[in-house]
Amino acid sequence: MLIDMSHLHGIYIVCGKTDLRHGIDGLANVVTHQFEHNPYNKALYLFCGTRKDRSKALY
Repeated sequence: MLIDMSHLHGIYIVCGKTDLRHGIDGLANVVTHQFEHNPYNKALYLFCGTRKDRSKALY
């Protein structure tokens, strides 16, 4: 899936280690409760795992 960058309301890089075993619902829960953002606001959230060679994105 290609994302049109002109329509994004923000790009957030989540600092620290995130358990990448979480699915989309778990990552949306992190965005909602830890950062108090709406995960449906057309923003891109980038998560890094304990190993620095793996990441997940939530759009």
